[in-house]
Amino acid sequence: MTDRKRALITGITGQDGSYLSELLLEKGYEVHGIIRRSSCFNTDRIDHIYKDPHNPEAQLFLHYGDLTDGTTLRRIIEEVQPVEIYNLGAQSHVRVSFDSPEYTVDAVGMGVLRLLEAIRDYQQRTGIEVRFYQAGSSEMFGKVLEVPQTETTPFYPRSPYACAKVYGHWQTINYRESYGLFACNGILFNHESPRRGETFVTRKITRAVARIATNRQKDLYMGNLDSKRDWGYAKDYVRAMWLMLQQDVPDDYVVATNETHSVREFLEIAFSHVNLNWQDYVKFDQRYIRPAEVDLLIGDPHKARTKLGWEPSITFEDLVNLMVDADLKAVDGNKELGNGFD
Repeated sequence: MTDRKRALITGITGQDGSYLSELLLEKGYEVHGIIRRSSCFNTDRIDHIYKDPHNPEAQLFLHYGDLTDGTTLRRIIEEVQPVEIYNLGAQSHVRVSFDSPEYTVDAVGMGVLRLLEAIRDYQQRTGIEVRFYQAGSSEMFGKVLEVPQTETTPFYPRSPYACAKVYGHWQTINYRESYGLFACNGILFNHESPRRGETFVTRKITRAVARIATNRQKDLYMGNLDSKRDWGYAKDYVRAMWLMLQQDVPDDYVVATNETHSVREFLEIAFSHVNLNWQDYVKFDQRYIRPAEVDLLIGDPHKARTKLGWEPSITFEDLVNLMVDADLKAVDGNKELGNGFD
């Protein structure tokens, strides 16, 4: 082991995990990530870190594990000896959580408990403080009870995923208050990037726009266009995660832009960026309607701004255009539209 600060990330191969890895490596950390074993590689978003010519000694290490396997999580923590743990791993697709509720709740909800127990046990035996970040979600607010949503807004989850996130949120607070763990909840509102998974609505749109603009696709099938979300840039949001664990006292923070935009607005900006009218290409498909819809999410990041000094760096329109440009570049390069490195 080196003298560098060591961080452990679950969900390291996801959008947030890849950006957080880059941030931590830039700050001189030794970064360890947990990945699930599968028959094919799923490390596209972090492969470039191994090959970074500007940082040939990047300290990135991967370990096989799963949030549903507490024994392996304990072993990895024991081996890595991290001072910071970021729990970004999840079955994070809201619509899929209705189809696979039991697995979603096991990984998203119980996975948090397994990590917290492993940290508590490790700290008791070693006396080494481990700072823990739990990735919360604006979906926990669901059928919102006040606008905008803050750290004190009551939760009203509307999906198995959101219910599991609420469980993880309260367990994080419980372990902080019961055992003195340095444990923080980041209640992150929707955050996107060129690395967003293709099944999420924003990336589904920008990928389709790139393909339609280059005559590779004819139509785009969508569900509810009236849903409103607070959309930010993932690269900004991982910075907020890191800032939370650098404070003197652990706390919970809403990370958002305090602006809300509809799916329809996202479509309008994305298609107009390539000089097309979205109404000529978008068709409705009932299959994309959730059993219980979340209509309006908008977060108030006042606490994160004042206590963490955090600010979003780009506008909503710039974010949409950034994602469209990345997918257009991928099309032009005849790449599969999956990595979206910007």
